[in-house]
Amino acid sequence: MEKAVVTQIKDQILHITIHRESKYNALNKEVFDQIDEALDELYHNGEIKSALITGQGAKAFAAGADIAEFSKFNANEALKLSRRGHNVFFRIENCYKPIIAAVNGFALGGGLELAMACHFRIASENASFGQPEVNLGLIPGYGGTQRLVQLIGKGKAMELLMTADSIKADEALRLGLVNHVVTSEALIPKAVELLQKINTKAPLAIGKVIFAVNSYFNDGPVGYTNENKYFSELFDTEDFKEGVDAFLNKRKADFKGK
Repeated sequence: MEKAVVTQIKDQILHITIHRESKYNALNKEVFDQIDEALDELYHNGEIKSALITGQGAKAFAAGADIAEFSKFNANEALKLSRRGHNVFFRIENCYKPIIAAVNGFALGGGLELAMACHFRIASENASFGQPEVNLGLIPGYGGTQRLVQLIGKGKAMELLMTADSIKADEALRLGLVNHVVTSEALIPKAVELLQKINTKAPLAIGKVIFAVNSYFNDGPVGYTNENKYFSELFDTEDFKEGVDAFLNKRKADFKGK
């Protein structure tokens, strides 16, 4: 049976591809389970330094949740579904290794929520983004009401959430929802280029960057205290000593993640 999510490790980068092109890479239970399995590999395989998530084909990153799967759910079943989505997306957001969303085509509903859980996003020129849940009499259930506000601000987020309008890649770039817009052909190479650059940096420091930035949104003013803590902890690492020695001796650092 063909897997719903295909993974491949290339040059210390884990490529995670939702493999349901005929269904516009819609998210169902199988996709969530297999993304979770891929995250286990990312978290625990020391040979992997970072990851990218994308969708099969050029038409869709992920065009929302699989509506056919949950159309007959009651409130209790829907609550379990929402919690499942939250748990998987929290694992992405809080992973100490960087994860980029390479958005090819539609990122709608749960697909946009998946992209927003990643540490940042790159879009192809044909990408479009939206939270159309109110068209179904719903709201986003995988963190969309929270992360969209964080990324583009309350006013515009409210507009998109209530109108169910989609935006194109150029507007997503202007709003700060994505970091780069490139051609479809350049999408994965651009994501790989950025991850390869990040992979040359001190892994423990990269992880602390992720934790500290997330702390701003999760902990409010306590985020400053956490930044103090993470900053000071890094002074006891071998990577810090290596980075300083490399800087002072004008050579390239060789970080070991220790």
